[in-house]
Amino acid sequence: MQNLQTMNIKTVSFALLAAALSSCSTPVEKGIEGKIKRDAITVTTKVPGRVAKLWVSEGDRVKQGDTLAVLDIPEVDAKIAQAQGAVRAASAQYEMAERGATANQLKQLQAKHDALKEQYEFARKSFSRVEAMFADSLISPQSYDEAMAKFQGARAQYDAVVAELAEAKSGVRIENRLMALGQQERATGALREAEVASDERYILAPADMTIETISLHVGELATPGYSIFNGYLPHTTWFRFTLPESEIGRVQPDAQIRVFVPYLDETVEAKITAIKQLARYADVSTAYPDYQLEEAVYEVKVRPVQVAETDKLLNNATVILNY
Repeated sequence: MQNLQTMNIKTVSFALLAAALSSCSTPVEKGIEGKIKRDAITVTTKVPGRVAKLWVSEGDRVKQGDTLAVLDIPEVDAKIAQAQGAVRAASAQYEMAERGATANQLKQLQAKHDALKEQYEFARKSFSRVEAMFADSLISPQSYDEAMAKFQGARAQYDAVVAELAEAKSGVRIENRLMALGQQERATGALREAEVASDERYILAPADMTIETISLHVGELATPGYSIFNGYLPHTTWFRFTLPESEIGRVQPDAQIRVFVPYLDETVEAKITAIKQLARYADVSTAYPDYQLEEAVYEVKVRPVQVAETDKLLNNATVILNY
């Protein structure tokens, strides 16, 4: 009788143990792990220079237009000086072209005109006498040719000074004025370009942002396009989850859900805003992916309903989506 009771007790114990093991082996549905994300922003340089001053530190929140750093660019200062000299020279050249000949130049041309006119009149009268004497055969053909040559030379000089004086009085040719104007505009453009490059020594915040990392220190060289500051835009918090195609049907766009933040032990009301396929397996952010490699993987983008209240959340911290 005692042996029978002992066997019954053992049978019940084994049954209870089997039930316990069976209960433990039942899969427990777990939430989907994801990450906290924010829209990032990068501040780069346009001209090369050395960092002369840093006005912010990592973790600072800045407003759009705030000065983040100042670069030392001595080459730009030299270009500005050169451009200023070119502008002054071109402006003087254009002003001279606009005004034409000065009063003293006109006086000199008038005196030259009067002198050549007298020489021309004298040569004309002398040639008239020689011409009459040649008609009466009183002089040789050689003397007649010499008198004619002097008369024609005097007339050519007089015609030239008449044209020169007329041009001086009428002003500079339009082509010369346009050429001088073009040189002035070119020099002004070069000066403006140098001034714009000089303004680039001040690295300004392109938008309201939180500084996450600073890549350079004072004295280091920043090349064009180099990323000096990296940060995040405010009020842009969102949650990123990944799901295989076998489970993607369990979430729907625009669905209202809750996201649990383990490190704060808080729940955030959120909404599914986008679902898109990922191109590479490496883009998966779930800690324990449980699906076949041939399955397509999708990114689920979730935004909190009250975005401003999630600015306190740490970037890339783990969150859980329960569905």
